[in-house]
Amino acid sequence: MKKSILTAILLMCFTLNAVAQTKAEASKALIENLIKEKKVVGVSASYAVNGEIQWASAAGFADKEKKSEFTIDTEVRTASIAKSMTAIAVMQLVEQGLVDINLPIDTYIPEFVQKGKTKITTKHLLSHTSGIDAYKNLKEIESKVNYETLLDAYDVFKNRKLRFEPGTEFYYTSYGYVILGILIEKVSGLSFEAYMQKHIWDKANMTNTGIEKPQIKRQHTASLYSRDRKDRLKNIEANNLSNRIPAGGFYSTASDLVKFGNALLDNTLVSEATIKLMTTHHSLEKVNNSYGFGFYLYGKRPNEGGIYGHNGAQTGTSTQLFIIPSRKTVVAVISNTSRAGREVSTVAGELCNIFNQKDE
Repeated sequence: MKKSILTAILLMCFTLNAVAQTKAEASKALIENLIKEKKVVGVSASYAVNGEIQWASAAGFADKEKKSEFTIDTEVRTASIAKSMTAIAVMQLVEQGLVDINLPIDTYIPEFVQKGKTKITTKHLLSHTSGIDAYKNLKEIESKVNYETLLDAYDVFKNRKLRFEPGTEFYYTSYGYVILGILIEKVSGLSFEAYMQKHIWDKANMTNTGIEKPQIKRQHTASLYSRDRKDRLKNIEANNLSNRIPAGGFYSTASDLVKFGNALLDNTLVSEATIKLMTTHHSLEKVNNSYGFGFYLYGKRPNEGGIYGHNGAQTGTSTQLFIIPSRKTVVAVISNTSRAGREVSTVAGELCNIFNQKDE
């Protein structure tokens, strides 16, 4: 090989490495700023293109009092990103012909109490148009009760009045997804946890994801913090998530969430046609913040499914997952601090911008 050609190749490789380094440094600075500005106690983020993780990093503390660093292996509550995984599980059963989303949900769950003139269907539950109410009060949000089964959790709200006739409005509620968890158990014959492990987490190679259980102390779990109204960061007590497991009872890492996104993009979990259906606007035209089945649709009309994903806001956590099909891109940012959703979602969006920049 001529020296001039070799020199050019070496120079190009150096330039590409420098660009990659610059992007990594810029990305690292974003999450470090969340710590410096005291927006969160600990944070990690991960980014993938074409199924490969391009970058992952962490900053801050998993436990500030013990000075334990937050790492890329630190597990936090996913909060409502759990809804996306539960929705995918339901649609797997739909693909197998075991569930018809347009049939009344009591077709599959005899214990379900239908209260409206229009019967609630799986489609209503997936799209938050069922009319089922949300948490009644702070006591339910910060529940200390441990519910042994999903049916026990359903007992809390099963006799409450609907907010509206099913299918006529959009109202976001975690309780609707508790019912979807029961549906999965009834149809599959497996416990909700066993189904998710076998058909979602194992298939997506998510080795650091599971259901949070108060009685089990995990090695890499993060302590929980929150920002108060004066922006002070304080350690807080964990609530019990057993009243909402399919809707917000999981733990995971940023890299595992990216693996979940990758498994959607390469159709490991469900088909391309199913993803298209799930990322179609099902939350009624008058709703500005579009919702499909288990996913928020962040793209502008008419390309609402151009970017999809979910955020999570819960006691001791703020999370964001973005999936951009056209670029085969997935980004996740997670933190062990509640009341930081805006900042976490903003960083996730800025990471998309950084890594989508063309190399000069």
